[in-house]
Amino acid sequence: MVISRRWLRRGAATTAVALTATAAIAVGAAASSAKTASVASGRAANKITILVYGDSQNSAEQYAVNTYNKTKEGHQVKAVLQTIPGANYQTKLQTIMSTSSAPDVFFNWGGGSIAQFQKAGLLLPLNSFFKANPKLKSSFLPAILGAAKIGANYYGIPMRGTQPVMLFYNKPLLSQDGLSAPKTWSDLLNDVKTLKAKGVQTPIALGGKSQWPTLMWYEYLYDRVAGPSLVTDALAGQKAVWNSAASHKALSDIAQLVNAGAFGQSKSWDSVNFGSEPSSADLVVNGLSAFELMGSWDYSTINSDGSTATGTAPANGPGAAFVSAGKLGYTAFPSVPGGKGNLADLAGNTENYYSVLAKTRYPEAVADFLKVMYSGAFVKKELALGNLTTTKNTPSLISGATAPYLKWQYNLVNKAPAFQLSWDQAYPQTDSNSIHTAVANFFDNLNQSQFIGAMQKLVPASK
Repeated sequence: MVISRRWLRRGAATTAVALTATAAIAVGAAASSAKTASVASGRAANKITILVYGDSQNSAEQYAVNTYNKTKEGHQVKAVLQTIPGANYQTKLQTIMSTSSAPDVFFNWGGGSIAQFQKAGLLLPLNSFFKANPKLKSSFLPAILGAAKIGANYYGIPMRGTQPVMLFYNKPLLSQDGLSAPKTWSDLLNDVKTLKAKGVQTPIALGGKSQWPTLMWYEYLYDRVAGPSLVTDALAGQKAVWNSAASHKALSDIAQLVNAGAFGQSKSWDSVNFGSEPSSADLVVNGLSAFELMGSWDYSTINSDGSTATGTAPANGPGAAFVSAGKLGYTAFPSVPGGKGNLADLAGNTENYYSVLAKTRYPEAVADFLKVMYSGAFVKKELALGNLTTTKNTPSLISGATAPYLKWQYNLVNKAPAFQLSWDQAYPQTDSNSIHTAVANFFDNLNQSQFIGAMQKLVPASK
């Protein structure tokens, strides 16, 4: 899996726990890490290990390692890339982080995926890195850096790409019925009503069988109704917020859409997948649905719909024809009148990050390695893989047929007052299935008490 829902799971803002004095390693800009092997003298000499999620994106990560190894610092302290196959990454990481096999730098999803390590004193705050090299902070979008911040300390450097959730739509299907992309919740409801009257039985495609696509409707409606603070408070352990008036209002809005037949006949969405047949992309491409709420990767998913191309050959199916003809539209999630959320707020997958082991023997070498993450050459490598990097120089480096879409998406992220990490990433990994079940069950039975009870049973990473 790459980053399209690709294990960008876990993450939550939690209360900072002070690390021990031995972990507070100052980064001296002029010091040689080969000469200042700090607290962890038991770790391997003249080497730093970089552990990543094993997938098709690893070519960019190997490039970063090779680039660093050509520097003066790299000649003294060599970086070595290690990979763990995706399906085993989380489990393996859990078992090695408190052992001598722990990597100096490791791939993660920010927030909840690193909270337990931070609480155990295993992570190095990066604030000192930023002080020694301000560009390491200023080169990235603030909202993205914030997703790996715990308390006053930063614990992650962005290293792949961002994937906000947005509303995709079939332009011809809307225009033939005199409709346009909805700006408000009322607009969306009206679009659904008109489409139903015109014979479109499933105005909004939903891969309900996969469950996690359903979650996106909750993430945005909770934000638009209550603002980002409700989920932030829930993640901090305030379970009562799930039973607040704002929570009930968000659930009522979801129920209103379900009852309007927006997703088709009751429970019909439970037979539709995301990414495999029968798929939600089919519904949009074939004009059976006008909308799909999905992460930014849906552009490529729709483009590949029905394609028989293999390897690096361009997609050749009906989806590619649909996209190349300019029939695919995309817009931000609508506003909810009277709600506290900002129309510019986003939900989705903020980024992947590199975090640093508190006991790394060579913090200066690690700091030098992390500089590669904002270099133009590395950003180009990521963009070539389809990853929308979150450096401030990204827009100037975007090119090709997808440039308008990528630049529009980048501006969304850059201007977002808040970017809510997906709930199944924001809570610990052990809560993921419970969240998916809760959101799927509510769509099927519209039982608010059952949903609220299920969410209140979750144990946030802050506990």
